[in-house]
Amino acid sequence: MATDKASTKDRLLDAAAELFYRDGVSIGVEALCRSAGVSKRSMYQLFASKDEVLAASLERRIPVYDAQLRPADEDAGTPREWILGLFGQMERASTEPGYHGCPFLAALVELKDPGHPASVVARSVKERLQETFRTRAEEGGARDPELLARQLMLVFDGASARAGAGIERLDGLTTATVTALMDAAGMK
Repeated sequence: MATDKASTKDRLLDAAAELFYRDGVSIGVEALCRSAGVSKRSMYQLFASKDEVLAASLERRIPVYDAQLRPADEDAGTPREWILGLFGQMERASTEPGYHGCPFLAALVELKDPGHPASVVARSVKERLQETFRTRAEEGGARDPELLARQLMLVFDGASARAGAGIERLDGLTTATVTALMDAAGMK
């Protein structure tokens, strides 16, 4: 729970990020406001709806999410090493206590509405990651960078979901799978 020194908006967004990630997007407004220590009236003065709170909380997570997935040295090594580093970082993050998978994928799956404000935010994050994979695949000489990027997204999201649900330990599984995909695609 946020400290009293945080603004009402910050407390609300902090609580939303925690609750939505841990418990899912169906959390009620009352539980959200109680956890944040704010009144429903205050929430509705800041946001038109719970949907907007969810979207804003996801938007606020983007820099932290990006930092968690970024290999230690983005400029080091080949595009192949960069991709493997990113998957290695995801594998390490998946072992952290409280890991529930990718919050952006979870929002997309739970909401099932591409027009929902939070879906728009989540989809943009996923599209940006896929474009990064495509660019790295192209730089690495993959025969079909678009196809490889799509395959990498399937591995990334599938591994994240399975590890987040507690049904899979990644332990190098994604890096081995990604290595095989890059080899098959002719990526250096």
